[in-house]
Order: sequence, then structure tokens, then C-alpha cells
Amino acid sequence: MEIQDLANIVNGKLVGNDDFFSIDGFTGKFTFLNDSHTGDIVIRHWINDTGIQMAFNKNIACLITQTPKDGAIEMAEKLNFPLIITDNIELANAFALSHTIKKYSPDSTNIIITGTNGKSTTSHLIYHILKTLGFHTFTNTDSESEFNTLIDPMVSKLIFDEVKVNGQPDYLVIEVSEVQGWLGNLMKNHAALMSEAANPKVGVITNIAMDHIGLVNSIDEVFDEISAVPKAIGDGICVLNHDDDLVMKLDAKNPFYTSMSEIEEKNSVYYNGEAIIYNDAVVLTNEELPFTSNHFIQNILSAIGAVVSLGLDIDRIAESVKSYKPLDRRFTKIKDKPLILDDFAHNPDGIKATISETKKLLCENQKLFVVCAIRGSRGVEINQLNVDAIVESMDDSIELILSSSNDVVNDLNFVEDEEREVFFNTLNDNNVEFVHYDNLKDCLNETYNKADENDIILLIGAQGMDPAESLLKDII
Repeated sequence: MEIQDLANIVNGKLVGNDDFFSIDGFTGKFTFLNDSHTGDIVIRHWINDTGIQMAFNKNIACLITQTPKDGAIEMAEKLNFPLIITDNIELANAFALSHTIKKYSPDSTNIIITGTNGKSTTSHLIYHILKTLGFHTFTNTDSESEFNTLIDPMVSKLIFDEVKVNGQPDYLVIEVSEVQGWLGNLMKNHAALMSEAANPKVGVITNIAMDHIGLVNSIDEVFDEISAVPKAIGDGICVLNHDDDLVMKLDAKNPFYTSMSEIEEKNSVYYNGEAIIYNDAVVLTNEELPFTSNHFIQNILSAIGAVVSLGLDIDRIAESVKSYKPLDRRFTKIKDKPLILDDFAHNPDGIKATISETKKLLCENQKLFVVCAIRGSRGVEINQLNVDAIVESMDDSIELILSSSNDVVNDLNFVEDEEREVFFNTLNDNNVEFVHYDNLKDCLNETYNKADENDIILLIGAQGMDPAESLLKDII
């Protein structure tokens, strides 16, 4: 590959040098600056003169960025180091993913998963099924959803490293964020761009709902971002949530449907309230499911739909589902008495679904403590929607406790005054009683000591609630 060809692919301008810097050119790996070695290509959203000097010293092939600052261009020219500047860094990361798969994993069968809710659990379920069936499988899904954004070359790097250590995978299971952006700017068609780069045989679209407020400001914008994904999947099979009206508006060439009720579509798997059904036969009964919450059963349906679409045996798939252990913070049980559940519910649909499922566990005279971490540095809009979801879910059985989690979050997740106030004002306007704690440890300690052993404590929220389990271990 010539460096000018690379610059053209990412719609970039080349400065500093008109050829790759390392003597052997580009060795094939896209990565981060700190992890880079001779001949690698580094992709960064921004770079300064110090970063260019570091890249020069590391003898990497070239660096691609969207935002050169603090003398980066001047340093590249001074050192005669090749710097590609693009207005769309997502083009570079999409090419990195496509190039890595084509070069290092050309024979793998690839699955992508996108949508607003349930991506990580569905991806991890698919990964678990394939791995349990004996296939060498890679996934970018992790418990904290750190690698699903694809706004940097992490997944390309991980695939490269996996192949070098363990050989080419049989399957790549790639989770794709449905909406993505950088510094408040939406990366248009991100999900479609990354889906196409993965060249999937199967794609899963879990649902279409509001999240990422600020990048998108209406459900129509979310739909627009996801609507291009079926085209990116092309002749592959699209596993679609039949219960989601917006998903059903998507134009998929080869659809496979999932539903929480009986449906008549030929290519489908559904849940009838007692069992999962495929081809008119029982696949898994309620007693055999690893969890019975409705939103998790929908994830199971999506995962089964994806793996069935690969042509694998349904009986073996069912056996592997039985042994599944969920990701951290996916309705995870931390303690029995009182029952403490922890869930990554961080947007309106997730909050309502999780509280609804927890309320089903309540018996007479039991109290439910909902402990919610306010989303920090995410803006007023998403916090308004989240508190509206809480208000909608409230009843007399629930005691609400809020945390700003100042003691456990960094500056990227710090709760701003206006984010806290929109919670307080909305709850007060709706006559919902609540208690607020600045620090998560104080919040958990007071809630745990207040709850009887027969009560239920539900922990919800994103980064501000992530350390809760480790804190509770000390408290308990």
C-alpha cells in the first residue's frame, strides 16, 4: 500500500513526508501511540508536537489524525515525518478494521451487533455459544463496553494481536455502537460504516431508542443512523427485533425475526411465555434459561437467531445457552439477603425495563431500594429522559436514592450542577421523595444499613455505579 493511497482512502491531506517513515514501510498493524512499534500506523483523534516527536522516535510508518494542534504540523515538517490529516477520523478506523480483517482474518465468518440496548449481552451470548461449540472466536465486547465504539483502532489492534498469538479466528463477533461521535459532533453513518468494514455474514439490530443525547436529539436521528446498517450487511442475514416498530421499518434484504410473543414469520425464533420456540419446536423452557427477565430473554432470542443463521445445530446451541454466565453489571446478583442486584441501566428504556423486572421479584411487605447514579458530563437532555423514566417507574414499594458518585468518577464523568438539578426538579415536581448523596460509598453504606434482609436493593447507572460491587464488599 502506498501512503498516498491511504491518504486518499481517508480523505486526508499528507504533510511532512510523502512516504512511510519506517524503512520497511507499513508492517500491517493499526494501533495506539503508546503501544506502537516500528512500521505500525497510529490513529489518534488529536495530536500535538510532543506526540509527533514520540511517533518519530518510535519509527512508526505514519500517523493519522483529525485534529493537529500545538505545533503538530510544524513538527511533522521539521522531522520530515508523514502526518495524514482527515476531517473524518471514522474513515481511518473503518479502513483499519476492514484492512485488518481482510489481511489477517480473511476466512473468518463475521457477525456484527448494533442497537440502543442489549448489544453487549447479545454479543457476549453469541461469543459464548460459538466458543462453547468449540470454535475459535473473537469479540470486542467487554463488561464495561469499552471496546464497542470503534472510534479508535482498538478493535483492529485486538484482532491483529489475537491472530498473531492464537491464529485466525473462525468467527469475529463485533459489537458496533449505534450512534457515535467525538467532542459533541456526530459521526454520520458510523454504525453502517463499521458494519460494512466488518463484512458480516450476520447482523443483529436489537432495538432503536434514545441514548447519546447531544450527538442525536430525536428518535428520527437514531433511526437514520441505524437505517443504513441493513444495506451495509448486504446479502447477509439481518436479525431484527419484531417487537420494535422502528426496527420493523428497516429495509433488510434477508431478515430473521425475534419476538417476545408468537409470530408467523417463517424465519424466526420467539418466546411464548413458557419457552423459546424455533421451527415449531421448544428450544429452551423457562427452567432452562440462564435468566428470565424479559429484556434478557430478548437478548437470548437475538443471539439464537444469529447463530441459527450461521447454520449451526439448534440443539447444540440450546445446550450452550444453558451454561451462559452474564457479563458484569447485567442484572448481576451481588448478595442474597438483602437481595442486591446491579445493572448497567443508563438510558430510559434500560431503566424502565430493569426496574420493571425487579418489581416482579417483590413479595408482600418487601421494599425496593432503587439506587441510581446520575450520569455525569453527559448533558441535561439524557438526564431529563432518565429521571422521567424513573418517575414513570415509581410506586409506593420503591424508595429512591441518588448518587453523584464524586468519590469514584474522573473528570470525564463528573456530575455537573445542571445535571443534578434536572433530577431534583423533576422529582420534586412529581412529588417523588428521594435522598441524594454526593459520594457513592456513603450512598451504598446508608442504603445497605437501612434495608432489611428481605428487601431488594437495585443499583442502576453507568460509570458512576461501576465501582459499587467492590465498595459493597468492604461495607458488607
